[in-house]
Amino acid sequence: MFLSVFDLYKIGIGPSSSHTMGPMTAAARFLDELQSGDWPRPANARVDRLAVSLHGSLAFTGVGHGTDRAVILGLAGFVPTTVDPDQNDAILERVGFEKRVRPAGHGDGYRFDPKTDLVLDKKVPLPGHANGMAFNAFDTDDRLLLRRIYYSIGGGFVVSEEELQRLKSTSGSTSAPRVPYPFRNAAEMLAMAKRSGLSIAEMKRANEEIHLSQQELDEGLDRVWGAMQGCIERGLSKEGIMPGGLKVKRRARQLHDRLQEEWRQNRPNPLLANDWLSIYAMAVNEENAAGGRVVTAPTNGAAGVVPAVMRYWLHFYPEADQTDIRNFLLTSAAVGGIIKHNASISGAEVGCQGEVGSASAMAAAGLAAVMGGTPEQIENAAEIALEHHLGMTCDPVGGLVQVPCIERNALGAVKAVTAASLAIKGDGTHFVPLDAAIETMRQTGLDMNERYKETSQGGLAVNVVEC
Repeated sequence: MFLSVFDLYKIGIGPSSSHTMGPMTAAARFLDELQSGDWPRPANARVDRLAVSLHGSLAFTGVGHGTDRAVILGLAGFVPTTVDPDQNDAILERVGFEKRVRPAGHGDGYRFDPKTDLVLDKKVPLPGHANGMAFNAFDTDDRLLLRRIYYSIGGGFVVSEEELQRLKSTSGSTSAPRVPYPFRNAAEMLAMAKRSGLSIAEMKRANEEIHLSQQELDEGLDRVWGAMQGCIERGLSKEGIMPGGLKVKRRARQLHDRLQEEWRQNRPNPLLANDWLSIYAMAVNEENAAGGRVVTAPTNGAAGVVPAVMRYWLHFYPEADQTDIRNFLLTSAAVGGIIKHNASISGAEVGCQGEVGSASAMAAAGLAAVMGGTPEQIENAAEIALEHHLGMTCDPVGGLVQVPCIERNALGAVKAVTAASLAIKGDGTHFVPLDAAIETMRQTGLDMNERYKETSQGGLAVNVVEC
Protein backbone atom coordinates (compact mmCIF):
# COMPACT_ATOMS: atom_id res chain seq x y z
CA MET A 1 0.00 0.00 0.00
CA PHE A 2 1.40 3.40 -0.96
CA LEU A 3 -0.05 6.84 -0.41
CA SER A 4 2.25 9.75 -1.19
CA VAL A 5 3.03 12.46 1.33
CA PHE A 6 1.63 14.86 -1.27
CA ASP A 7 -1.66 12.98 -1.39
CA LEU A 8 -2.18 13.74 2.29
CA TYR A 9 -0.65 17.22 2.26
CA LYS A 10 -2.38 19.04 -0.60
CA ILE A 11 -2.13 22.79 -1.04
CA GLY A 12 -5.59 24.23 -1.70
CA ILE A 13 -8.22 26.55 -0.27
CA GLY A 14 -10.70 26.49 2.61
CA PRO A 15 -12.97 25.88 4.24
CA SER A 16 -13.18 22.11 3.65
CA SER A 17 -11.10 19.52 1.83
CA SER A 18 -14.04 17.17 1.31
CA HIS A 19 -16.70 19.85 0.75
CA THR A 20 -14.66 22.52 -1.08
CA MET A 21 -11.48 21.09 -2.61
CA GLY A 22 -13.05 17.74 -3.52
CA PRO A 23 -16.06 19.15 -5.41
CA MET A 24 -13.85 21.67 -7.23
CA THR A 25 -11.57 18.83 -8.29
CA ALA A 26 -14.58 16.74 -9.37
CA ALA A 27 -15.79 19.61 -11.56
CA ALA A 28 -12.36 19.83 -13.16
CA ARG A 29 -12.40 16.09 -13.85
CA PHE A 30 -15.81 16.40 -15.50
CA LEU A 31 -14.57 19.24 -17.70
CA ASP A 32 -11.52 17.20 -18.69
CA GLU A 33 -13.74 14.33 -19.82
CA LEU A 34 -16.01 16.69 -21.75
CA GLN A 35 -13.01 18.20 -23.51
CA SER A 36 -11.45 14.83 -24.31
CA GLY A 37 -14.49 13.70 -26.29
CA ASP A 38 -13.71 10.16 -25.16
CA TRP A 39 -17.32 9.30 -24.31
CA PRO A 40 -20.26 8.08 -26.40
CA ARG A 41 -22.67 10.66 -27.79
CA PRO A 42 -24.96 11.13 -30.80
CA ALA A 43 -23.39 12.38 -34.01
CA ASN A 44 -23.06 16.17 -34.15
CA ALA A 45 -24.33 16.53 -30.58
CA ARG A 46 -22.89 19.56 -28.79
CA VAL A 47 -22.77 20.18 -25.07
CA ASP A 48 -24.77 23.32 -24.34
CA ARG A 49 -25.69 23.26 -20.62
CA LEU A 50 -24.24 21.83 -17.42
CA ALA A 51 -26.06 20.89 -14.21
CA VAL A 52 -24.90 19.53 -10.87
CA SER A 53 -26.66 17.94 -7.92
CA LEU A 54 -25.11 17.58 -4.45
CA HIS A 55 -26.18 14.77 -2.13
CA GLY A 56 -25.80 13.56 1.44
CA SER A 57 -23.49 15.64 3.61
CA LEU A 58 -22.63 17.86 0.64
CA ALA A 59 -26.29 18.85 0.42
CA PHE A 60 -26.84 19.37 4.15
CA THR A 61 -23.73 21.45 4.85
CA GLY A 62 -22.72 22.44 1.34
CA VAL A 63 -23.53 26.13 1.62
CA GLY A 64 -21.75 26.49 4.96
CA HIS A 65 -18.73 24.61 3.64
CA GLY A 66 -18.62 26.53 0.35
CA THR A 67 -19.46 23.50 -1.80
CA ASP A 68 -21.74 25.50 -4.07
CA ARG A 69 -19.02 28.08 -4.64
CA ALA A 70 -16.41 25.37 -5.20
CA VAL A 71 -18.47 23.63 -7.88
CA ILE A 72 -19.03 26.89 -9.75
CA LEU A 73 -15.34 27.76 -9.58
CA GLY A 74 -14.45 24.26 -10.75
CA LEU A 75 -16.82 24.46 -13.72
CA ALA A 76 -15.32 27.86 -14.53
CA GLY A 77 -11.99 26.09 -14.98
CA PHE A 78 -10.24 26.62 -11.65
CA VAL A 79 -8.52 24.04 -9.42
CA PRO A 80 -7.73 24.19 -5.68
CA THR A 81 -3.94 24.33 -6.02
CA THR A 82 -3.86 27.49 -8.14
CA VAL A 83 -7.15 29.36 -7.68
CA ASP A 84 -6.64 32.79 -6.13
CA PRO A 85 -8.92 33.09 -3.06
CA ASP A 86 -8.95 36.88 -3.48
CA GLN A 87 -10.52 36.57 -6.95
CA ASN A 88 -13.22 34.04 -6.10
CA ASP A 89 -16.01 36.50 -5.38
CA ALA A 90 -15.50 38.29 -8.70
CA ILE A 91 -15.53 34.99 -10.62
CA LEU A 92 -18.71 33.84 -8.90
CA GLU A 93 -20.40 37.18 -9.52
CA ARG A 94 -19.55 37.00 -13.22
CA VAL A 95 -20.93 33.46 -13.57
CA GLY A 96 -24.11 34.47 -11.75
CA PHE A 97 -24.58 37.48 -14.02
CA GLU A 98 -23.78 35.75 -17.32
CA LYS A 99 -25.40 32.41 -16.33
CA ARG A 100 -22.50 30.81 -18.14
CA VAL A 101 -19.17 29.17 -17.30
CA ARG A 102 -16.21 29.75 -19.59
CA PRO A 103 -13.41 27.33 -18.73
CA ALA A 104 -10.24 27.71 -20.80
CA GLY A 105 -10.13 25.39 -23.80
CA HIS A 106 -13.91 24.94 -23.98
CA GLY A 107 -14.74 27.52 -26.64
CA ASP A 108 -17.49 29.87 -25.52
CA GLY A 109 -18.23 27.63 -22.53
CA TYR A 110 -21.58 26.29 -21.37
CA ARG A 111 -24.86 27.60 -20.04
CA PHE A 112 -24.98 27.27 -16.27
CA ASP A 113 -27.32 29.15 -13.97
CA PRO A 114 -26.22 28.66 -10.35
CA LYS A 115 -29.78 29.26 -9.14
CA THR A 116 -31.35 26.43 -11.16
CA ASP A 117 -28.50 24.20 -12.40
CA LEU A 118 -26.95 23.60 -8.98
CA VAL A 119 -29.24 21.57 -6.72
CA LEU A 120 -28.68 20.60 -3.09
CA ASP A 121 -30.65 17.36 -2.94
CA LYS A 122 -31.19 16.54 0.75
CA LYS A 123 -33.70 13.78 0.03
CA VAL A 124 -31.80 11.37 -2.20
CA PRO A 125 -28.35 10.20 -0.98
CA LEU A 126 -26.03 8.53 -3.46
CA PRO A 127 -25.15 4.95 -2.45
CA GLY A 128 -21.35 5.02 -2.52
CA HIS A 129 -20.45 7.63 0.09
CA ALA A 130 -21.97 10.42 2.18
CA ASN A 131 -20.28 13.03 -0.03
CA GLY A 132 -21.82 12.31 -3.42
CA MET A 133 -22.33 14.59 -6.44
CA ALA A 134 -23.67 14.14 -9.95
CA PHE A 135 -22.48 16.17 -12.96
CA ASN A 136 -24.62 16.32 -16.08
CA ALA A 137 -24.11 17.69 -19.59
CA PHE A 138 -27.06 18.47 -21.92
CA ASP A 139 -27.31 19.40 -25.60
CA THR A 140 -29.25 22.34 -27.09
CA ASP A 141 -32.46 20.27 -26.98
CA ASP A 142 -31.85 19.54 -23.29
CA ARG A 143 -31.08 15.87 -23.93
CA LEU A 144 -28.69 14.31 -21.42
CA LEU A 145 -25.38 13.57 -23.12
CA LEU A 146 -23.10 12.68 -20.21
CA ARG A 147 -23.65 11.97 -16.52
CA ARG A 148 -20.86 11.28 -14.06
CA ILE A 149 -21.07 10.61 -10.34
CA TYR A 150 -18.14 11.42 -8.08
CA TYR A 151 -17.53 10.97 -4.37
CA SER A 152 -15.39 13.24 -2.21
CA ILE A 153 -13.97 10.73 0.25
CA GLY A 154 -12.03 13.06 2.54
CA GLY A 155 -8.80 15.03 2.43
CA GLY A 156 -9.54 16.33 -1.07
CA PHE A 157 -9.56 12.81 -2.58
CA VAL A 158 -12.17 12.36 -5.33
CA VAL A 159 -13.19 9.09 -6.96
CA SER A 160 -15.71 8.12 -9.61
CA GLU A 161 -18.30 5.40 -9.07
CA GLU A 162 -16.05 2.88 -10.79
CA GLU A 163 -12.96 3.91 -8.84
CA LEU A 164 -14.86 3.68 -5.56
CA GLN A 165 -15.95 0.14 -6.36
CA ARG A 166 -12.37 -0.85 -7.17
CA LEU A 167 -11.18 0.65 -3.90
CA LYS A 168 -13.80 -1.29 -1.97
CA SER A 169 -13.09 -4.54 -3.79
CA THR A 170 -9.37 -4.29 -3.05
CA SER A 171 -9.83 -3.13 0.59
CA GLY A 172 -8.65 0.38 -0.23
CA SER A 173 -5.36 -0.55 -1.90
CA THR A 174 -4.09 1.74 -4.63
CA SER A 175 -2.64 1.15 -8.07
CA ALA A 176 0.55 3.04 -7.22
CA PRO A 177 3.93 1.62 -8.31
CA ARG A 178 5.67 -0.97 -6.17
CA VAL A 179 7.74 0.52 -3.39
CA PRO A 180 10.48 -0.95 -1.20
CA TYR A 181 8.53 -0.61 2.07
CA PRO A 182 4.82 -1.21 1.32
CA PHE A 183 3.43 -1.34 4.87
CA ARG A 184 -0.37 -1.59 5.13
CA ASN A 185 -0.60 -1.12 8.88
CA ALA A 186 1.46 -0.08 11.88
CA ALA A 187 2.52 -3.63 12.72
CA GLU A 188 4.05 -4.08 9.27
CA MET A 189 5.65 -0.63 9.49
CA LEU A 190 7.37 -1.53 12.77
CA ALA A 191 8.46 -4.92 11.46
CA MET A 192 9.99 -3.35 8.34
CA ALA A 193 11.75 -0.71 10.44
CA LYS A 194 13.23 -3.42 12.65
CA ARG A 195 14.41 -5.54 9.72
CA SER A 196 15.83 -2.65 7.74
CA GLY A 197 17.28 -0.61 10.59
CA LEU A 198 15.70 2.47 9.02
CA SER A 199 13.54 5.11 10.64
CA ILE A 200 9.93 5.58 9.56
CA ALA A 201 10.91 8.79 7.76
CA GLU A 202 13.72 6.99 5.92
CA MET A 203 11.38 4.22 4.77
CA LYS A 204 8.80 6.77 3.65
CA ARG A 205 11.50 8.70 1.80
CA ALA A 206 12.65 5.53 0.02
CA ASN A 207 9.06 4.89 -1.07
CA GLU A 208 8.61 8.46 -2.35
CA GLU A 209 11.89 8.39 -4.26
CA ILE A 210 10.61 5.57 -6.46
CA HIS A 211 8.82 8.22 -8.50
CA LEU A 212 10.48 11.47 -7.34
CA SER A 213 14.12 12.52 -7.19
CA GLN A 214 15.54 13.51 -3.82
CA GLN A 215 15.56 17.13 -4.93
CA GLU A 216 11.95 17.00 -6.12
CA LEU A 217 10.86 15.40 -2.88
CA ASP A 218 12.68 17.92 -0.70
CA GLU A 219 11.42 20.85 -2.76
CA GLY A 220 7.88 19.52 -2.48
CA LEU A 221 8.14 19.08 1.29
CA ASP A 222 9.56 22.59 1.62
CA ARG A 223 6.67 23.92 -0.49
CA VAL A 224 4.14 22.26 1.81
CA TRP A 225 5.78 23.70 4.91
CA GLY A 226 6.03 27.11 3.22
CA ALA A 227 2.28 27.05 2.55
CA MET A 228 1.61 26.02 6.16
CA GLN A 229 3.86 28.80 7.47
CA GLY A 230 2.19 31.32 5.19
CA CYS A 231 -1.22 30.26 6.45
CA ILE A 232 -0.13 30.71 10.07
CA GLU A 233 1.25 34.17 9.34
CA ARG A 234 -1.89 35.30 7.50
CA GLY A 235 -4.05 33.98 10.31
CA LEU A 236 -1.96 35.89 12.88
CA SER A 237 -2.21 39.13 10.91
CA LYS A 238 -5.96 39.36 10.31
CA GLU A 239 -8.92 40.43 12.42
CA GLY A 240 -12.65 40.74 11.93
CA ILE A 241 -15.72 38.57 11.50
CA MET A 242 -15.47 35.29 9.61
CA PRO A 243 -17.97 34.76 6.78
CA GLY A 244 -21.06 32.60 7.03
CA GLY A 245 -23.49 34.40 9.32
CA LEU A 246 -22.48 33.12 12.76
CA LYS A 247 -20.59 36.37 13.38
CA VAL A 248 -17.67 34.47 14.92
CA LYS A 249 -14.68 36.76 15.46
CA ARG A 250 -11.12 35.92 14.60
CA ARG A 251 -9.15 35.63 17.84
CA ALA A 252 -5.68 34.41 16.87
CA ARG A 253 -4.16 37.86 16.27
CA GLN A 254 -5.49 39.30 19.53
CA LEU A 255 -4.27 36.30 21.53
CA HIS A 256 -0.92 36.43 19.72
CA ASP A 257 -0.47 40.12 20.59
CA ARG A 258 -1.32 39.40 24.22
CA LEU A 259 1.23 36.58 24.41
CA GLN A 260 3.92 38.76 22.91
CA GLU A 261 3.14 41.47 25.46
CA GLU A 262 3.52 38.93 28.28
CA TRP A 263 6.87 37.90 26.83
CA ARG A 264 8.07 41.52 26.62
CA GLN A 265 7.07 42.09 30.23
CA ASN A 266 8.73 38.82 31.26
CA ARG A 267 5.57 37.61 32.99
CA PRO A 268 5.66 33.99 34.20
CA ASN A 269 3.30 31.79 32.18
CA PRO A 270 3.35 28.06 32.98
CA LEU A 271 0.96 27.45 30.06
CA LEU A 272 3.15 29.20 27.50
CA ALA A 273 3.70 26.18 25.23
CA ASN A 274 0.00 25.30 25.19
CA ASP A 275 -0.90 28.91 24.46
CA TRP A 276 1.41 29.10 21.45
CA LEU A 277 0.16 25.74 20.16
CA SER A 278 -3.44 26.90 20.42
CA ILE A 279 -2.81 30.23 18.74
CA TYR A 280 -0.95 28.68 15.81
CA ALA A 281 -3.70 26.11 15.24
CA MET A 282 -6.46 28.71 15.54
CA ALA A 283 -4.67 31.02 13.09
CA VAL A 284 -4.69 28.28 10.46
CA ASN A 285 -8.30 27.31 10.98
CA GLU A 286 -9.54 30.88 11.06
CA GLU A 287 -7.84 31.37 7.72
CA ASN A 288 -9.40 28.12 6.50
CA ALA A 289 -12.86 29.23 7.64
CA ALA A 290 -12.40 32.41 5.62
CA GLY A 291 -11.64 30.41 2.47
CA GLY A 292 -7.92 31.17 2.44
CA ARG A 293 -4.95 29.14 1.21
CA VAL A 294 -4.37 26.08 3.43
CA VAL A 295 -2.83 22.62 3.32
CA THR A 296 -4.89 19.49 3.98
CA ALA A 297 -3.37 17.85 7.05
CA PRO A 298 -4.98 15.43 6.40
CA THR A 299 -8.14 17.53 5.86
CA ASN A 300 -8.98 21.23 5.87
CA GLY A 301 -11.18 20.89 8.94
CA ALA A 302 -8.13 19.56 10.79
CA ALA A 303 -5.56 21.68 8.94
CA GLY A 304 -4.28 23.51 12.02
CA VAL A 305 -2.97 20.62 14.12
CA VAL A 306 0.14 19.55 12.19
CA PRO A 307 1.36 23.10 11.34
CA ALA A 308 0.86 24.19 14.95
CA VAL A 309 2.95 21.32 16.30
CA MET A 310 5.66 21.89 13.68
CA ARG A 311 5.79 25.61 14.48
CA TYR A 312 5.91 24.70 18.18
CA TRP A 313 8.96 22.50 17.50
CA LEU A 314 10.74 25.36 15.71
CA HIS A 315 9.71 27.81 18.44
CA PHE A 316 10.81 25.85 21.51
CA TYR A 317 13.66 23.66 20.25
CA PRO A 318 16.70 25.70 19.16
CA GLU A 319 18.27 22.67 17.45
CA ALA A 320 15.35 22.31 15.02
CA ASP A 321 16.25 22.62 11.31
CA GLN A 322 14.87 22.04 7.81
CA THR A 323 15.76 18.34 7.91
CA ASP A 324 13.52 18.00 10.98
CA ILE A 325 10.65 19.61 9.09
CA ARG A 326 11.01 17.14 6.22
CA ASN A 327 11.28 14.15 8.57
CA PHE A 328 8.25 15.39 10.51
CA LEU A 329 6.15 15.54 7.33
CA LEU A 330 7.34 12.14 6.08
CA THR A 331 6.72 10.41 9.41
CA SER A 332 3.32 11.98 9.91
CA ALA A 333 2.31 11.08 6.35
CA ALA A 334 3.29 7.45 6.94
CA VAL A 335 0.90 7.32 9.91
CA GLY A 336 -1.80 9.27 8.05
CA GLY A 337 -1.62 6.84 5.15
CA ILE A 338 -2.15 3.88 7.49
CA ILE A 339 -5.19 5.57 9.04
CA LYS A 340 -6.73 6.41 5.67
CA HIS A 341 -6.04 2.92 4.31
CA ASN A 342 -7.60 1.10 7.26
CA ALA A 343 -10.30 3.51 8.42
CA SER A 344 -11.09 7.03 7.19
CA ILE A 345 -10.05 10.67 7.44
CA SER A 346 -13.53 11.86 6.40
CA GLY A 347 -15.81 13.55 8.92
CA ALA A 348 -18.78 12.55 6.79
CA GLU A 349 -17.80 8.89 7.21
CA VAL A 350 -16.55 8.59 10.79
CA GLY A 351 -17.02 11.97 12.47
CA CYS A 352 -14.32 14.33 13.69
CA GLN A 353 -12.30 11.47 15.17
CA GLY A 354 -11.29 10.84 11.55
CA GLU A 355 -10.25 14.45 11.00
CA VAL A 356 -8.82 16.05 14.15
CA GLY A 357 -8.13 12.61 15.65
CA SER A 358 -6.10 11.55 12.62
CA ALA A 359 -4.34 14.93 12.48
CA SER A 360 -3.39 14.69 16.16
CA ALA A 361 -2.01 11.18 15.66
CA MET A 362 0.00 12.32 12.64
CA ALA A 363 1.35 15.35 14.51
CA ALA A 364 2.26 13.25 17.56
CA ALA A 365 4.15 10.80 15.35
CA GLY A 366 6.01 13.59 13.56
CA LEU A 367 6.98 15.29 16.80
CA ALA A 368 8.12 12.05 18.42
CA ALA A 369 10.29 11.40 15.35
CA VAL A 370 12.11 14.75 15.45
CA MET A 371 12.53 14.36 19.23
CA GLY A 372 14.61 11.28 18.49
CA GLY A 373 11.97 8.66 19.13
CA THR A 374 12.32 5.06 17.99
CA PRO A 375 9.73 3.64 15.58
CA GLU A 376 8.04 1.99 18.56
CA GLN A 377 7.86 5.28 20.46
CA ILE A 378 6.53 7.03 17.37
CA GLU A 379 3.79 4.42 16.95
CA ASN A 380 2.98 4.78 20.65
CA ALA A 381 2.68 8.57 20.32
CA ALA A 382 0.26 8.24 17.40
CA GLU A 383 -1.83 5.70 19.29
CA ILE A 384 -2.10 7.86 22.42
CA ALA A 385 -3.25 10.86 20.39
CA LEU A 386 -5.78 8.90 18.33
CA GLU A 387 -7.16 6.92 21.27
CA HIS A 388 -8.19 10.08 23.06
CA HIS A 389 -10.19 11.37 20.11
CA LEU A 390 -12.23 8.19 19.64
CA GLY A 391 -15.95 8.84 19.38
CA MET A 392 -15.60 12.53 18.54
CA THR A 393 -18.53 13.67 16.43
CA CYS A 394 -18.55 16.13 13.53
CA ASP A 395 -21.32 18.62 14.35
CA PRO A 396 -20.40 22.02 12.86
CA VAL A 397 -22.78 24.78 13.91
CA GLY A 398 -24.53 26.26 10.90
CA GLY A 399 -22.65 23.87 8.62
CA LEU A 400 -19.60 26.13 8.95
CA VAL A 401 -16.06 25.01 9.71
CA GLN A 402 -15.88 27.37 12.70
CA VAL A 403 -17.60 26.07 15.85
CA PRO A 404 -16.32 23.77 17.32
CA CYS A 405 -13.72 23.18 14.59
CA ILE A 406 -11.30 26.04 15.24
CA GLU A 407 -10.82 25.42 18.96
CA ARG A 408 -10.91 21.67 18.37
CA ASN A 409 -7.74 22.00 16.29
CA ALA A 410 -6.07 23.84 19.16
CA LEU A 411 -6.87 21.03 21.57
CA GLY A 412 -5.81 18.43 18.98
CA ALA A 413 -2.40 20.09 18.81
CA VAL A 414 -2.07 20.13 22.59
CA LYS A 415 -2.98 16.43 22.75
CA ALA A 416 -0.41 15.64 20.06
CA VAL A 417 2.43 17.25 22.01
CA THR A 418 1.32 15.57 25.22
CA ALA A 419 1.13 12.20 23.45
CA ALA A 420 4.61 12.58 21.97
CA SER A 421 6.05 13.61 25.33
CA LEU A 422 4.49 10.62 27.09
CA ALA A 423 5.68 8.20 24.41
CA ILE A 424 9.25 9.52 24.38
CA LYS A 425 9.50 8.97 28.12
CA GLY A 426 8.64 5.28 27.66
CA ASP A 427 10.40 2.48 25.81
CA GLY A 428 7.76 2.05 23.11
CA THR A 429 5.91 -0.85 24.70
CA HIS A 430 2.25 -0.14 25.42
CA PHE A 431 -1.06 -1.89 25.92
CA VAL A 432 -3.17 -0.69 22.93
CA PRO A 433 -1.54 -0.97 19.48
CA LEU A 434 -2.10 1.84 16.97
CA ASP A 435 -3.78 -0.64 14.62
CA ALA A 436 -6.35 -1.44 17.33
CA ALA A 437 -7.12 2.26 17.82
CA ILE A 438 -7.54 2.72 14.05
CA GLU A 439 -9.88 -0.27 13.80
CA THR A 440 -11.83 1.05 16.78
CA MET A 441 -12.23 4.38 15.00
CA ARG A 442 -13.51 2.62 11.90
CA GLN A 443 -16.04 0.59 13.88
CA THR A 444 -17.14 3.61 15.90
CA GLY A 445 -17.68 5.53 12.68
CA LEU A 446 -19.90 2.76 11.33
CA ASP A 447 -21.94 2.80 14.55
CA MET A 448 -22.19 6.59 14.72
CA ASN A 449 -25.56 8.11 13.86
CA GLU A 450 -25.57 10.05 10.58
CA ARG A 451 -26.65 13.18 12.47
CA TYR A 452 -23.16 13.38 13.94
CA LYS A 453 -21.25 12.96 10.69
CA GLU A 454 -20.96 16.43 9.11
CA THR A 455 -24.67 16.91 8.46
CA SER A 456 -25.20 19.58 11.15
CA GLN A 457 -28.30 17.71 12.28
CA GLY A 458 -27.14 16.83 15.80
CA GLY A 459 -24.87 17.78 18.68
CA LEU A 460 -23.72 21.36 18.97
CA ALA A 461 -25.14 22.12 15.55
CA VAL A 462 -28.68 21.96 16.94
CA ASN A 463 -28.23 22.65 20.65
CA VAL A 464 -26.36 25.92 20.27
CA VAL A 465 -29.00 27.21 17.88
CA GLU A 466 -31.85 26.07 20.15
CA CYS A 467 -30.26 27.73 23.18
